[in-house]
Amino acid sequence: MKMLVLSAPSGSGKTTLVRRLMLDFPTLSFSISATSREARGQEKNGVDYQFISAEEFTQRIDSKDFLEWEEVYPGTYYGSLKSETERIIQEHKIPIFDIDVAGGLRLKKKYPSETLALFIQAPSIQVLEQRLRNRGTDSDEKIAMRLAKAKQEFATAKDFDHIIVNDDLERAYDDLKRIVSPFLSS
Repeated sequence: MKMLVLSAPSGSGKTTLVRRLMLDFPTLSFSISATSREARGQEKNGVDYQFISAEEFTQRIDSKDFLEWEEVYPGTYYGSLKSETERIIQEHKIPIFDIDVAGGLRLKKKYPSETLALFIQAPSIQVLEQRLRNRGTDSDEKIAMRLAKAKQEFATAKDFDHIIVNDDLERAYDDLKRIVSPFLSS
């Protein structure tokens, strides 16, 4: 079993990079994370996330249904369901995870030889803040929370297999593809 993990502070561009990788590598299949937060914008249940209540999430934690999970913000949970990974493996595909930094490190620690864990980094906190503001999906308070968390996450980047700085999308994608290709073909 192989697993590809892309983790980053919110606004670093990891979802854009994940989508491009999936187009170029049909053996990859998106692992749909579960979350207790409300859908934002055009997000769809079962496509972008599996939206469940905080109560159900904690019940599923107790049932050990997750490969990894995290209370990313107070009362807001994210996690990777074992059943989702099993579904992907049954399809003879490789799961690609677009998950928070703590979750990415947790998977790498739990499955060190099976997991390629990549940290996607914005060039600076200032650029990250601008990207978050340009999305227009979060309040100033939420952006401040995300930036405070990002500063902590930047400090853990060294614990990943590779760091990809997303200062230019094409260059970042080329770097990503160069690193991922041998992993997927081995």
